Amino acid sequence: MDISYLENQLNSFDAAERRSALQALLSATISGDITLPPAKDEVNLHFHTFFSFNSKNWSPSRVAWESVKYGLKYAGIVDFDVLDGMIEFLSAGELLGLRAIAGMESRVFISELSDKVMSSPNEPGVAYFMASGCYQFPEAGSESAVILQQMRETAQQRNIILVEKVNDYLDTVQLDYEADAVPLTPAGNVTERHLLLAYDLKARKVFQNDMEKLAAFWAEKLGISVEEAHELLKSTPKLHEKMRAKLMKYGGVGYIAPTSDSFPSIENAIKMILGMGAIPMIAWLDGTSPGESDAAAFLELLRSKGVVALNIIPDRNWNIKNPEDKALKVQKLGEIIEVCRRLHMPIAVGTEMNKSGLPFVDDFSAPELQPFVDDFIEGAECLYGHTVLAQMMDFGYLSEKSMKAFGDDWARRKKFFVEIGRKATVGTTKSALEALCESALG
Repeated sequence: MDISYLENQLNSFDAAERRSALQALLSATISGDITLPPAKDEVNLHFHTFFSFNSKNWSPSRVAWESVKYGLKYAGIVDFDVLDGMIEFLSAGELLGLRAIAGMESRVFISELSDKVMSSPNEPGVAYFMASGCYQFPEAGSESAVILQQMRETAQQRNIILVEKVNDYLDTVQLDYEADAVPLTPAGNVTERHLLLAYDLKARKVFQNDMEKLAAFWAEKLGISVEEAHELLKSTPKLHEKMRAKLMKYGGVGYIAPTSDSFPSIENAIKMILGMGAIPMIAWLDGTSPGESDAAAFLELLRSKGVVALNIIPDRNWNIKNPEDKALKVQKLGEIIEVCRRLHMPIAVGTEMNKSGLPFVDDFSAPELQPFVDDFIEGAECLYGHTVLAQMMDFGYLSEKSMKAFGDDWARRKKFFVEIGRKATVGTTKSALEALCESALG
């Protein structure tokens, strides 16, 4: 059996091919051709898949497979502006025995912080925002469905405007959005990173991979020396980051300054998330921006709006070369986690894998993270507990049943869902879940 071939098939844009490959890999584990490790006390709830952008072009099925192959205790996907990978990932988790959690990421506008930068650099009022514990699409025709579709369409419209501006600047390298960018992702959900790849590929095609001409072109357009351009062409991640800074991000030629209409309001995003039975979650960067600097004020404002969970990418907050920057960000990490503890907000952590070089999972053995590992594991347990109970018993974290059982007792609610997520396994029957719930409710 060619294991590498099957793993590559998991990245096919054909869903049937992905499912067939996954079933073949599972059969190989049953036969003993592949040995999977036991689960470790490590989690990653922030994988992007090829439905938004994954640097290895991994599908939801590939993420699930790699998670069990490594031994993650819990794994979660988070794609931008879409839930296209949700059903596939949850189904793959069920097939492989992986505790799987699905989510979505976007950006929202927070009017009370319209003058303050938060997690989106140089963009006052704009914050990265997430739905976690997703397990179903909004009901067709519902307000939630309309908002979700608007979020997707707004993101794609921003892309089209950006491409027009970048095309004007690049002159000889012209991107056709439909022909060059849309085919890079299976459901047409193009992101900035797809555009970077498309422009890179287009330039190579225009100059027929002539390195001298390519280096001269990018040197001129990126404002760097020809020598530096040659070096960047040897490293796709570095080239794309340089392109992104010059062409797309703040100060770049294609940058589109946000307004209150550029992104959904946080109120509408929460309405959409609640409408499909999921959990509203704010994404936190590092606590050094004006909007995030006061951890308590930041989270208390968001809690008042209905946000009940926090997402962190820990690697950004401790794995830093500059000692002063590192000390400050580790301090800020401790501050935000302490507020989460006080407010009984579950914490989701993970690495994104939406650019080359990012680790598959955070280093849970790092001394800087050791004080918080229990918080990270509990967060995953809580979100998995929600996912299981929402799917099988209509008893999600913010459901009517949950509100009736716990009201405003957030400590008791979190403890209950953590216990369910810790004890429930893939394939747990409804009757077994009911027994777990009775035990957890005391």
